[in-house]
Amino acid sequence: MDNSRDVDVVVIGAGITGLTTAFLLIKKGLKVLLLEKNSRVGGQMESIREDGFVFETGPNTGVVSNAEVVELFQMLQGRCSLEVAHKEAKVRLIWKDGAFHPLPSSLSSAVATPLFTWNDKIRILFEPFRKKGNDPFESIGSLARRRLGKSFVDYAIDPFISGIYAGNPDKLVTRFALPKLYNLEQNYGSFIRGAINKASEPKSDRDKLATKEVFSVPGGFGMLAKALADEITEENIRLSVGDIHIQPISDGWETVLPSGEKIHSRYMVSTAAAYALPSLLPFIAEKEMKPISSLHYAPVVQVGVGVEKAGSYVPNAFGGLVPSRENQKMLGILFPSSCFSNRCPEGGGTLSFFIGGSKHPEYLTYTDEQLKELVKDSLHKMLGFPSNYSPEKIKIFRHEQAIPQYEADSEQRLASIECIEKQYPGLFLAGGIKDGIGMADRIKQATKIAETIGGQI
Repeated sequence: MDNSRDVDVVVIGAGITGLTTAFLLIKKGLKVLLLEKNSRVGGQMESIREDGFVFETGPNTGVVSNAEVVELFQMLQGRCSLEVAHKEAKVRLIWKDGAFHPLPSSLSSAVATPLFTWNDKIRILFEPFRKKGNDPFESIGSLARRRLGKSFVDYAIDPFISGIYAGNPDKLVTRFALPKLYNLEQNYGSFIRGAINKASEPKSDRDKLATKEVFSVPGGFGMLAKALADEITEENIRLSVGDIHIQPISDGWETVLPSGEKIHSRYMVSTAAAYALPSLLPFIAEKEMKPISSLHYAPVVQVGVGVEKAGSYVPNAFGGLVPSRENQKMLGILFPSSCFSNRCPEGGGTLSFFIGGSKHPEYLTYTDEQLKELVKDSLHKMLGFPSNYSPEKIKIFRHEQAIPQYEADSEQRLASIECIEKQYPGLFLAGGIKDGIGMADRIKQATKIAETIGGQI
């Protein structure tokens, strides 16, 4: 009995990148097999529904920062739709001196805000005239401190980076972690001048699809994973296949599954995390793999909280971020029920607390009871809930290796990825190891891979 199968592409990992890549390749008429080590698809994307509450175990939101996001949902029409956040999502709160304050969104609010010093408020007026930096490895913290001032770093950049990367702005390299910000200074000499010039540049109809709006999907991102999996179909997905053996062969790739089934493919796309690559691709020399597998990931604990009576306690805002210098145990709190519909029973609220990150990995060792007490204390001190209040729902999701950190070793990692892909034609190393960590980044990367492979077959 022949225990083998021929496909055009094997895709490793059924997170957002792998699911999107497989879906787009199948849309192009290619034969694809998607392999996932876990018993479900979605990776960190999973939505838990309980008694009318919706909790995300991983990403809560994305940003429509490129056309590929909109185009994906257009292709999924009928199965899954893009849900743009309510206008309240434009309000960002920053914790300072025992209270949340809105991040300025206008000139008048920028003048009145207590978040920044008067020296820095005046300093920002001269930002367009400051000398352009010339260090390609300058950190986000250093760049922002140089151009905007220390208080902007402390009460805008630091919490912003905590919210995206759960990382340290003085370790993340701007060119890799926030390339658009880096290019504003390099191409235009100034953040302000660059933003003005880019806003006035002509845009194609496709460019206009990138609205920069915050998005999710009805019912949570788990529904996006399900929609993609349904399109790919069960026949083209294998779950619970962690122990696989991959090797290059003369006409492509051979993948042997735990069952003994052999899969022959012309292309191999890995979306696995950096730390999983040495065992997944043992034929790659340690010298070449080390710059990739050494990628640091920030640990994060996400605690979903459901309250039956939100009252005035849950702000009408995207969320509240907590600067490091405030010495709190929270990275921040998101308010999903203020941003999206049907995330809680009527009159209730859904919140997501984020704890840990690169600066405080020790919080991952807290017991569930310790984390619950920490959350209850924050509900009282930060949001004004009664001191004896216990929320109706508390869901704890631990991620030991949650978010890749694009630090000073990123250039070496990217060079190694490029070298390996040239050495092994048909191999694509993808996922969060490069090209950004956001939902839109993952969808754009998957689209590019699908177009590249589709153009070669």
